[in-house]
Amino acid sequence: MYKKINSFQGYLILGFLPLFIILAGYKMADTNEPRQKGFVQIFDGKTLNGWEGDPAYWRVENGNIVGEITPATLLKRNSFLIWRGGMPDDFELTLEFKITQAGNSGINYRSEELKDIPYALKGYQLDIDGANRYTGQNYEERGRTTLAYRGQKTIIKAQNTANGTVQSKIKNNAWTDLSVTGSLGESDALLQKIKSEDWNTCRLVAKGNRLQHYINGILMSDVTDNDKVNGKSKGMLGMQVHVGPPMKVEYRKIMIKQ
Repeated sequence: MYKKINSFQGYLILGFLPLFIILAGYKMADTNEPRQKGFVQIFDGKTLNGWEGDPAYWRVENGNIVGEITPATLLKRNSFLIWRGGMPDDFELTLEFKITQAGNSGINYRSEELKDIPYALKGYQLDIDGANRYTGQNYEERGRTTLAYRGQKTIIKAQNTANGTVQSKIKNNAWTDLSVTGSLGESDALLQKIKSEDWNTCRLVAKGNRLQHYINGILMSDVTDNDKVNGKSKGMLGMQVHVGPPMKVEYRKIMIKQ
């Protein structure tokens, strides 16, 4: 039944309504806008326009970038799908990925494209694998190897040409001339936050010499690289298929903010 509103009640409603609209608008902006503001889509969901890789391993399927190794296309060396839209320096990258149990992949950034090997990159990598032994760690492809395991916050020590070769400071596939300055959590505990053979969100933040890898909103590794001899401040961006057994990795919703 209709109930009459007196003049005092009307003034209250009219007075509070604009404030309610302002607060509601602020809440919507606070929850949705900041993450999207300034981001640009770099995969159109239909083609590999703007990307380049070996078509034997890379394609678009069901709106996703697919990297796949089959029994007929086993790799002799790692191969990359390279973004041709620039050489980002400071940036933030967001995307979603899914990988099969036997898969091994990663997102390379601030990387150098090798001249003598097709579709090969050398540089920082946000590591991804189907068994999730390495997912989230910082691994430098064809360089200093592991710079931070999952759960580690590290500082890479400054180098000079007199400090010796890169190989002399690598042990057990990890760079030794660094300091572990903090913990982001136990590796096995962080592992529980990563979905197996399902979609995971990924966020990569490179600002100055600080490199942060997030999986499903959780910081997995945090590197501060003071090595100006071997470290890079900008470079190529690309996705990897790794030497190994047949596998499949998928990427979607790829956005970058520079």
